[in-house]
Amino acid sequence: MFNIPNTLAFIRLLLAPVMFFLLVNRDSSILSSIHYSWLDYMAAFIFVVASATDFFDGYIARTFNQVTTLGKILDPLADKMLTLAGFLGLMMLDRASSWAIFIILTRELFITGLRVSAVSQGLDISASWMGKVKTVVQMIAIGFLLMKWQGGEVILWIAVALTIYSGYEYVRDFFKNSTID
Repeated sequence: MFNIPNTLAFIRLLLAPVMFFLLVNRDSSILSSIHYSWLDYMAAFIFVVASATDFFDGYIARTFNQVTTLGKILDPLADKMLTLAGFLGLMMLDRASSWAIFIILTRELFITGLRVSAVSQGLDISASWMGKVKTVVQMIAIGFLLMKWQGGEVILWIAVALTIYSGYEYVRDFFKNSTID
């Protein structure tokens, strides 16, 4: 149950709120002596480490046949927590469009509900190739926006488009294979 991939996903679960704290509690007494740019660097570092755990937990689980039911739950939850922490933090810092974040989060909630319904019907809930591309582009957008690099907003809107399209794929495949009328 607590193999390396699950441990990495759990670490990602723990890093997400730390990153969020660094982004939204800049004026707290704990962080008030640290310059904002260093808080950005720390948040970006945490984000990169957490994102790397996403790659390695999946790679290790598949390569060494360590896929578990717990991992199938923890991995997408950790992904959602990490992107939620990044996007909400960036929105609160006024570095990301609230509309883009609204669209992304609405899709994530909807697809999570769809996945629950799929599981109840015994359907495959694995992430599609496009879903994985969407996650990578979202993570790149978060990284660019955290570091205030040029093109971050453009990458964010590309992530929105991929998010909508991959959501469409989930819905299409769900209804093609579902017993729901």
